[in-house]
Amino acid sequence: MEETNKSTQELAIEGQKYLEDTIESAFQILSSMNDELCNPHFWSTSSSPPNGHHHAPNNGDATSSDTTHQSETGGGALDEARIRHRSSVAALRSVINAIPNSRKAKAYDNDPMSTDELDAEKLEERASELRKELEDKNKYLKLLIDQLRELITDISTWQSPVAV
Repeated sequence: MEETNKSTQELAIEGQKYLEDTIESAFQILSSMNDELCNPHFWSTSSSPPNGHHHAPNNGDATSSDTTHQSETGGGALDEARIRHRSSVAALRSVINAIPNSRKAKAYDNDPMSTDELDAEKLEERASELRKELEDKNKYLKLLIDQLRELITDISTWQSPVAV
């Protein structure tokens, strides 16, 4: 597969191009549908369509609506936009699927230590720093508590009745 030899950045640029194509073709589909829906030829008050074809009930699958639509319009811009949309979506999916493989290959080629190991090492260093900081703060807190005890003892001594 060609995408495995590409860098993640190259795949991202290619993916962006396919995403833009997908958006453009989706917009073209919507525009074509709007043009066809605004065509007075399709708005008839009689019970049969204007060209004499009867619609098969749409059971939700794409093939029944596509064939009915093709018989009415003879293909056209909508079908071209659909085909273009499908191909750009397929290309976009292939690029998206190639990105994890690209990252794995890059991690093995450039650095013998994987990014997970590097992240774990950084986290261990940070945990060690935080333990040291906690130890210092605990020492300081213990000192403050001891000083507070001495102060309470001194105040208690001053307030106690003097024995004569």
